[in-house]
Amino acid sequence: MSKFAVLGHGVVGSGTVELFLKNKDRINKQSNIDLDLKYILDIRDFPGLPYSDKFTKDINDILNDDEVTIVAEVMGGVHPAYDFVLACLNKGKSVCTSNKELVAKKGAELLKAAKEHGCNFMFEASTGGAIPIIRPLHSCLAANDITAVAGILNGTTNFILTKMITDKMSFADALAMAQRLGYAEKNPAADVEGADACRKICILSSLAFGRHVYPDWVYCEGITELTLEDVSYAENWGGEVKLIGSVKRTEDGKILPMVAPRFVCSGCQLANIDDVFNGVMVFGDGFDQVMFYGRGAGKLPTASAVMGDVIDCAKRTGTDLSLFWEDSEEPDFIEDYQLDTVQMYIRVNNSDKAEIEKLFGEVEYLSREGQPENELAFITPAAAEGSLNAKLEYLGEKVLGKIRVFDM
Repeated sequence: MSKFAVLGHGVVGSGTVELFLKNKDRINKQSNIDLDLKYILDIRDFPGLPYSDKFTKDINDILNDDEVTIVAEVMGGVHPAYDFVLACLNKGKSVCTSNKELVAKKGAELLKAAKEHGCNFMFEASTGGAIPIIRPLHSCLAANDITAVAGILNGTTNFILTKMITDKMSFADALAMAQRLGYAEKNPAADVEGADACRKICILSSLAFGRHVYPDWVYCEGITELTLEDVSYAENWGGEVKLIGSVKRTEDGKILPMVAPRFVCSGCQLANIDDVFNGVMVFGDGFDQVMFYGRGAGKLPTASAVMGDVIDCAKRTGTDLSLFWEDSEEPDFIEDYQLDTVQMYIRVNNSDKAEIEKLFGEVEYLSREGQPENELAFITPAAAEGSLNAKLEYLGEKVLGKIRVFDM
């Protein structure tokens, strides 16, 4: 029999317990395993639950119980989660986590510990909720040379942008609605400033290209500066504004991870992903491109991914050697985003076409309903971002906004 423990009884933790107990018999029969839940770690009391007898407040109860071979960490944050997870791995207990911050900041170290102690550190639920993306990257698509990964990785920002696009709501009003519906936290900074998507693209980058990418090394922009004017110009251009987390291999062999709003043309699958849904595109030599789509967050979708890893660990003997990447001391393998060739949407006021064309060359002008006479919006020709930014500095306060055009 395999017994597992759950660290944390918040939204995802309670969902993990609920899903397992509901489907326990089916899980064991279909997976040909004998899996049971032994402990739930939480400092709070939960009297009256059907499984109240399984709670403990002491991590040592789990660490010192040899019957527990698998641990699901769903606490969130780095501390004390990191200390608990490392202690479990050092005891030879496999760990499955939904904790994107932990994996993004400590993944290489924890994968190494799992390898050294003959167990597993799995994190399917850390990126994309119920969407299977981690396992396909290191298993199903393993025969391919992965060249790029890009996607909508945060459901909260995608919901806000959907409301701005379809209902013409301001950013502030759409955020307030997301908070009322429980999609956004009281402090939404991690979502709207891009940190959540940044952690996820760090994980995908590390797995796809084999070296740990730390969040501090990734250029990151959120959606707090986006306006309804930008949304309208994107529609006129033939697309939508989406917050995209992406990574690609550059011509010199480096990689370029980034999180930023993008103009996405309507012909791209990512443009059609709305509300709280996520979508991830993977590009490779053998399959060209594949798309993974589904609910990227939520109690039961995330719990589904956690339990998928728990079941995998229960069926597995030894470490999955394909789920691994090397640590990195310096970001010398990460390209400067200013060197990347991009097209850019730019919105200015108090300028004229002569000045714009002198700076940028032949541009594509855009229009919108209610466009003021002193406002111009356009798409630049492809150029190094650093050179475009230098021209924007010349325009100074005339610049009202800029958004990169998505092109992988």
